[in-house]
Amino acid sequence: MATPKFILELREKIGHDLLWLTGISGVVLNDADEVLLVRRADDGRWTLVAGILEPGEQPAVALAREIQEETALEVAVERLLSLESLPPSAYANGDQVQYLDLCFRCRPLSGEPRVNDDESLDVAWFPLNALPELSAREQTCITQALSPNLLPIFATA
Repeated sequence: MATPKFILELREKIGHDLLWLTGISGVVLNDADEVLLVRRADDGRWTLVAGILEPGEQPAVALAREIQEETALEVAVERLLSLESLPPSAYANGDQVQYLDLCFRCRPLSGEPRVNDDESLDVAWFPLNALPELSAREQTCITQALSPNLLPIFATA
């Protein structure tokens, strides 16, 4: 994902030290029971659409923005699926991060998904029974998006 300006400014002050950020991700499901995935330009993996909450943004608004920026698809953000602190990680340049991620269920409103920026190599709808390899967390988010349970999931220990 492209690095937002506010993070670049923080990095000038803190270097590569651990930075706590709020991430947003979305399970976009269409009427054909397919999920929208992007193939990341940095590592080639298929993933849910995701991004970083910028200062002053509301999470659902930010996710709709990220999905539009990355896929050209306009979506309605329907509900919160999960709230989870992800493990610390590091980028190739040495920047250390840890994300508090909010994952939402979304539905498409208009547009045809396509690669719309330099963060993705491909964008595609996948049938739920033919998904590419995804992280365990992404699989859990998709399962939660399909669940009749409307309460978000979160760790309690």
